[in-house]
Amino acid sequence: MDIKLFIGIVSAIIGIAAFAPYIKDMLTKKTRPHMFTWLIWVLTQGTAVVAMWTGGGGAGAITLTICLVLVFIVFLLSIKFGTRDITHSDTTVLIVALVAILIWWQLDNPILAVVIVSAIDVLGFIPSYRKTYKDPLSETISTWIMYVLSNILAIIALEQYNALILTYITSIVFAEILLLSIIYFRRLNTNSKLLK
Repeated sequence: MDIKLFIGIVSAIIGIAAFAPYIKDMLTKKTRPHMFTWLIWVLTQGTAVVAMWTGGGGAGAITLTICLVLVFIVFLLSIKFGTRDITHSDTTVLIVALVAILIWWQLDNPILAVVIVSAIDVLGFIPSYRKTYKDPLSETISTWIMYVLSNILAIIALEQYNALILTYITSIVFAEILLLSIIYFRRLNTNSKLLK
């Protein structure tokens, strides 16, 4: 078996496994995702998956494709089990992201489109950053660790390395690491349990 394909499969398995504790914690009301964040991610990740497949991502696109379905499931569950702490700034972020998505869908330049979708996706993290800073127990830390690992392996599994493919997934890794850092350090500061 090709090593890139193998790494892509391992990345996908970890990416899928990451959703299990998150969804379990949502259903038991330990984790309260931000609905706006997950809505933005459904839209951006869906388009990024198409870009990765058409841009030659190969095995590295497997993880994002499978996780797109799971992101949609979390979004649907967040409507019922997500945070009710939605601020005016969260609404502003959502509106800016949606307007940017409309502009991005009209672009003819694939690289510019991926840069914009990457920015929109990172913008989608902002409501979750705010919510998690305020309530660091509202996220499942093990899930975010697995997301980071899965996406790093997805980068390694890429069959080509170019701006079209790397921009999106690299920006996701950095945004996830920032959220993971907020969870970890806020829990340390509030003397909460470090693991969920």
